[in-house]
Amino acid sequence: MPQNSRIIVVGSINTDLVIRGPRLPAPGETVIGGEFYQAAGGKGANQAVAAARAALQPVTFVGAVGDDSLGKAALQRFRSENLICDYLTTVAEEPSGVALILVDEAGQNLISVAAGANAHLTAQNLDAIPEEVFLAARVFLTCLETPLFTVAAGLQRARRAGLMTVLNPAPACHEILKASLLPLVDVLTPNEGEAALLAGITTFDGGDEAAAVRAARMLQAQGCKQVIVTRGSAGCLVVDEQVTHIPARSVLAIDATAAGDAFNGALAAALSEGRSLCEAAEWATAAAAISVTRRGAQPSLPSRAEIVDFLNGNPPHNPSSN
Repeated sequence: MPQNSRIIVVGSINTDLVIRGPRLPAPGETVIGGEFYQAAGGKGANQAVAAARAALQPVTFVGAVGDDSLGKAALQRFRSENLICDYLTTVAEEPSGVALILVDEAGQNLISVAAGANAHLTAQNLDAIPEEVFLAARVFLTCLETPLFTVAAGLQRARRAGLMTVLNPAPACHEILKASLLPLVDVLTPNEGEAALLAGITTFDGGDEAAAVRAARMLQAQGCKQVIVTRGSAGCLVVDEQVTHIPARSVLAIDATAAGDAFNGALAAALSEGRSLCEAAEWATAAAAISVTRRGAQPSLPSRAEIVDFLNGNPPHNPSSN
């Protein structure tokens, strides 16, 4: 009998190769003086680990790695988390996913990804998961770093099983509109730029709350039930019948690489426990705020106890400062 969980996460697994420098280079420019480090990443893996650290019950993770040292190391790490790893696939003769990340002193980043084995995660991998795994879960979370037909198959199966579906449309692409995926989504979680791109707003100003709401309403008209637009240090906007602004708590940002993934994983954990969308968004905003105070993707993701402590007014602890 498979072990059951309240959350299923389908998504990518990468190793992040990171250079932290004084500023981000312009096209064709070389910036000297950076510091290199390697960290576990991939939007799917980040979100699965974020959910697992925030949740009371184990999280089921579905993804693919290559048959190489990076893939083996990733699988070993996942087994040390609150994750069910029965449905992680090793793809022969394919490299594991890799992300090259540049981060400046303000915590802003540029990312380039080689998908590797992630591109070989298929609908058949999802079909092989026993039905009772889906029937026991409450929330299905996915993103767009695996093939679109795999994302669609996951959303369709989750919808048939009655799960709440959460799609983080990152990296954003118009193909999700052409494929009519939004009617399968209960909660869409774009950042401001992704919301504008998907809604076709070309003159969007990142600080324009009204434009963010307009983009969210346009996406609702495409079929998704609710939209949460994440806005970095401005918090997020929860858009359902009404619009609710969830403010962010002030922190010293060091690295924003996995902030969106921290948000989505913690959001899924809170929703799986029956919290309202606004309560879950407040929980998720706290998790994201903690994550930007730490370097790396998965190393930055907070535990449940840390999120609760932060919501109670205590500053986040930064392990790298020890």
